[in-house]
Amino acid sequence: MSQMTLPFVLFRRLLLGLCLVVTSMTVLAAPERSPEQVIRDSIDELMGQIDGRKDYYADNVNELKALVDDSLDDIADFRYIGASVMGRYFQNATPQQRSRFVNVFRQTLIDTYTKGLVTFDYRELRVLESRREPRHEDQASVAMEVVAMDGTVYPVSYTLRQSDGHWKVVNVIVNGINLGLTFRNQFDQSMRDHGRDYDAVIANWSPEIAADELEEGGGA
Repeated sequence: MSQMTLPFVLFRRLLLGLCLVVTSMTVLAAPERSPEQVIRDSIDELMGQIDGRKDYYADNVNELKALVDDSLDDIADFRYIGASVMGRYFQNATPQQRSRFVNVFRQTLIDTYTKGLVTFDYRELRVLESRREPRHEDQASVAMEVVAMDGTVYPVSYTLRQSDGHWKVVNVIVNGINLGLTFRNQFDQSMRDHGRDYDAVIANWSPEIAADELEEGGGA
């Protein structure tokens, strides 16, 4: 896999919860489990199901999509993420438009994540222990490093939010690029391009970040 492809796949997987968007069937955490343990367990769970079966899933994409769909339902707070991405436009959207955008946003990530899972390769995934106290009891950040086959280290930072005793991912920063903020800016630009037509923006939603942008990184 080329160096250009790696960050692209890494990014997609991440907002999708994963390791890279860190996903798992059992990620709903009991209050006593730390956010770091939630992320670590979820990585082990998903990658354990994928390892050694990439060829199988490459030929059975719908099965992998179902796996990813279930995983994301556990790890990502899509309603919170959808509202954040819509930003200032969320308030004036109808309940139906809000719901449709969340579903479309989720599906675009599932589709891209699924494609990336069967091709992504890495040397090591390292979840780092937090050394500082969180500012708020219901929010936490978890740092991770993804070591590519060529030794390149890509820093990843997950933002988690606790709701009803469960930790869920609400944002990801990959190599210094804030994905939530990037998506929000893309939604804002799309609203401008489509004359603030919510239905048109939702119908044409296709979030993208250039591979070279992620590889070069940015300020967090």
